[in-house]
Amino acid sequence: MARKKKEPTAKDLLKIEIAKELGLWQKIEELGWPELTAEESGRIGGIMTHRIREGKKNEKQH
Repeated sequence: MARKKKEPTAKDLLKIEIAKELGLWQKIEELGWPELTAEESGRIGGIMTHRIREGKKNEKQH
């Protein structure tokens, strides 16, 4: 039985966008997310956190 692909969430799309900006997307497509180093994963997570916080801060101001 084939697995259904789930729709990507906003966080999934942000993670992909950041991976592309950092030049990691080709590696992820070829090897998958589990093959990222801790440093690479942490960098993506750190940038995601920063952007999410900035977005919430901007929402409060408007």
